[in-house]
Amino acid sequence: MENKDIISAKHTIDKEIEALRMMEDSLNGNLTEALDLMQKIEGRVIVTGMGKSGHVGSKIAATLASTGTPSFFVHPGEASHGDLGMITSKDCVLAISNSGETRELSDIIIYCKRYGIPLIAVTKNPESALGKAGDILLTLPNDGEACPLGLAPTSSTTATIVLGDILAIALLERKGFTKTDFKQRHPGGKLGAFLQKVSDLMHKGSELPLVKENASMQEVILTMTAKMLGCVGVIDESGNLVGMITDGDLRRSMSNDVMTKTAKDIMTVNPKTITGDILVAEALNIMNNTGKGITQLFIVDNKLPIGIIHMHDCLKSGVA
Repeated sequence: MENKDIISAKHTIDKEIEALRMMEDSLNGNLTEALDLMQKIEGRVIVTGMGKSGHVGSKIAATLASTGTPSFFVHPGEASHGDLGMITSKDCVLAISNSGETRELSDIIIYCKRYGIPLIAVTKNPESALGKAGDILLTLPNDGEACPLGLAPTSSTTATIVLGDILAIALLERKGFTKTDFKQRHPGGKLGAFLQKVSDLMHKGSELPLVKENASMQEVILTMTAKMLGCVGVIDESGNLVGMITDGDLRRSMSNDVMTKTAKDIMTVNPKTITGDILVAEALNIMNNTGKGITQLFIVDNKLPIGIIHMHDCLKSGVA
């Protein structure tokens, strides 16, 4: 038999899912209008709200900004004491109030009307002051809270967070926002490491270990030793990468006459290569899942070698 805590937890989950289903069923053309507006404005999406709506609003603004839609949060109280100056005629305002009657939003609403700044209202009550003032209305589910007292914002804040995610993801998809764009907004921490491109880490220029097809074994060994990457790339007369020799290849080729051979004689023909625009995490995955368990990859532009990356470079960058 389940204890009371588990029963309470499941009730909360069910109640909040119910609110989300209700919001899903109520989606209409207003969502498209809001997205059209947020996409076409020249300025920023200014998110505002008081109390729990404000906390959720801060999260929505941060999500929008990190996914390609310039946005920031303005606190209604601070707005009334000078921060209204942060809002320009090129912006739009996304105002959140579950009841729609939050008096602290009045100055922002008046400011929007005075200067013709588009206002997107997010509330459960279309007939509220905010609901009527909004140029576009996005309705929250009006099905009570998960809180048994019906007082603490729970289901309503969950629905508001999801609505913010809906807006952010739809805009991201509309704009063709890429992993590279995301990395530029997340350069720090583990996420930044995983979103680095190969071109950010690759060895290039004089660091490239390259020899020609007719290079002697002495030249191959000296080049491999000097560049310290455990391999050399073999190029033809046009400079195209046609083969690769690793230190393992050298050991396997050892014989009494090995020093009489050329690079072409022992190279692996048409080695696995990548382009510089793939993520470091993808390069590491290729190394780990290639049959021979390779530890280096040449980066090519068409067939010309422009760089090389070693597994150790990937691991040092924080990708593991």
